Amino acid sequence: MRVSAMQQASPQPRLRVRYKKDGRLAFLGHLEVINTHNRSIRRSGVPFAVGNGFARRMRLQFSQALPVGASSECEYFDLMLTEKIEASRALEMLVAATPAALAPQDAAYVDRSLPALEAWLTRALWRVEFLGRDVDAAALDQVLAELRGEGDLEYLRGDKPKHIDLSSALVGWTLDEVDGRQVMSLETRSSNAGALRPQVLLDAAFARMGASEAEAGAPALRVARVGQWHEADDGHLVNAL
Repeated sequence: MRVSAMQQASPQPRLRVRYKKDGRLAFLGHLEVINTHNRSIRRSGVPFAVGNGFARRMRLQFSQALPVGASSECEYFDLMLTEKIEASRALEMLVAATPAALAPQDAAYVDRSLPALEAWLTRALWRVEFLGRDVDAAALDQVLAELRGEGDLEYLRGDKPKHIDLSSALVGWTLDEVDGRQVMSLETRSSNAGALRPQVLLDAAFARMGASEAEAGAPALRVARVGQWHEADDGHLVNAL
């Protein structure tokens, strides 16, 4: 649904949608997720706005890309509309047009003046399940504390070396047993300098751990993002919706 330049000049409501990325789609890339939602929005019939550029793209923004292999319970996109319809009605229309594994779960209007989602959502909570074998919880806790204390962590992204400051990016962690399996809750903070990926952190930790861990090899991980918030200047976490 395209609109005229005159229509686009008027204030456009900003609808924020929370959706899941089901575990079965963990290996679906971010660009594929964007394209799927783009097609679903067009099918839904919601009155979406388009930009004024040559390509005339839908005015659609997403939260930070998930690492490939991770699922999520709390992904977000912002969609500019040409008219304000009830958020509950827009949600119904989007759910009906979207594959179940990427289904929208909630929607609300937000202030149009807020920064882009990718920059505004600066805190995340991850659930990491260790598969195949148990790890030495005390040793892992000690190594993570050491890494955060050292601050800078260098790692490879493809063939390119990257750096991240763990003293800021790694907020906290706990390791518990849930239904007979070790599960870590990992809190992270992102900034203009980058975002911490759980796999990067735990690869570094297991590489540093003792001989018994090194011989056993790093366990397989099941990673899910289970919360995203904006961190205010006073440290208060603001719900995305």
